Amino acid sequence: MATQVLLPKIGFSMNEATLAEWMVADGVTVSEGQPLYAIESDKSVQEIESPASGTLRIIAQPGEVYEVGAVLAEIA
Repeated sequence: MATQVLLPKIGFSMNEATLAEWMVADGVTVSEGQPLYAIESDKSVQEIESPASGTLRIIAQPGEVYEVGAVLAEIA
């Protein structure tokens, strides 16, 4: 069963964020807790860790703005 990688709500007023970069490539095997991607919101950059271990399938593109809860990738 695949685990969805969602854009997290980091701040109280955060409703959306820009996906700054993927720190791993599409199709790579990742480990739970490994830094996966970075987002920009409220003039800060946050690294987000992988919620699971498995093979990453990237859906979202860097430089785009996504709403909190948007599916950015899947890990199977």
